[in-house]
Amino acid sequence: MAERRARLARRHHLAPGAAAPDVGGAARSLIGLHSTDPASVYLSAWARVRGLTHADVDRALYEDRTVVKHLAMRRTVWAVATELMPVVQAAASDDVARVQRRNLSRDVVRAGLTDDGERWVAEAEAATVAALAELGPTSGRSLTSLVPALQAKLRYGEGDKAQTVGVVTRVMTVLSASGQVTRARAGGAWHDRQPRWVLMRDWCPMCTQRPRLEAPGARVELARHWLRAFGPATRDDLKWWTGWTVTQTKAALSDAGVVEVLLDDGRDAVVLNDDHEPTQPVSPWVALLPSLDPTTMGWKNRDWYLGSHRRLLFDPYGNAGPTIWSDGRVVGGWGQRSDGQVVVRLLDDIGTEKIAQVDSEASRLSEWLGGVSVRPSFPTPLHRELSG
Repeated sequence: MAERRARLARRHHLAPGAAAPDVGGAARSLIGLHSTDPASVYLSAWARVRGLTHADVDRALYEDRTVVKHLAMRRTVWAVATELMPVVQAAASDDVARVQRRNLSRDVVRAGLTDDGERWVAEAEAATVAALAELGPTSGRSLTSLVPALQAKLRYGEGDKAQTVGVVTRVMTVLSASGQVTRARAGGAWHDRQPRWVLMRDWCPMCTQRPRLEAPGARVELARHWLRAFGPATRDDLKWWTGWTVTQTKAALSDAGVVEVLLDDGRDAVVLNDDHEPTQPVSPWVALLPSLDPTTMGWKNRDWYLGSHRRLLFDPYGNAGPTIWSDGRVVGGWGQRSDGQVVVRLLDDIGTEKIAQVDSEASRLSEWLGGVSVRPSFPTPLHRELSG
């Protein structure tokens, strides 16, 4: 247990002296930072890069583009390290795009929009790409007004439970996962949830100009990157994190160069065969991590760092809320009052010295947020309680 926690502290840039050099470095170490909540990228980077400003994150995302927002593992939005985009695309995103395109093709037929779902989706994709090629970064609302296919509606359910939703979100999901579009700077503040869409070839030419990787080899490379950051871990952890099938996971690990290890709880796990030397102990540390942080969401089996706090700190669907960490384990959660002030709740006894460190981090984060209130997309019981 101590070894896993020491690795987490160093490799996730949370221990004293282990900070990442910049946003790109933090994302590179962890493959990507979660971006379903736009603010999470900023807060995950803040926890790992000393002296970080909002402008530093903006620069990485929208100017230098050392990280790129992309729909990938588990159909989740990530801010992926740019140099890893070809690996992530072939290893995970292509499968997401394939499934989403197939499902949408089926649903437009069921909705009576067409008799040829595949053709309808292909034409909707092409029309949207053509509009973005002419307009540049554009909101979903503007695209909907300009592309007739995006104005279509899909009906789900029957009777009182029936819902009608626009097809635009589904089309943009396909385009995003397939690497044709990405999220540019939103029209509002840094925590704005409404992106503007832009063609990937215009936003990140190197993401589209590199030769496409074959999926089996890309999965091996992604498994190695993941184990470097999150190992030792179980096969089930890797399968869950990537969204792969059992067969894909086994094949990737068989060529990744791993060795078997036994975890403290008796479960079998794997680690890279060149990465099994003990980690140097780390100094005591605390961290305030945001909802859906890549560390909190890094493993399927979380008891070794989450303990008995799952019910309070996760929603019913497995989405993590804001957490407080101490020396490699979750010890509480945090939220914000209506004025933006960060408030904390400790769920374990960590001693007076650590409590003072937590309070200091909360004050530092309040100052950095500057009165901005960040609301997770997936609120947890403790966050609701703390935030009113």
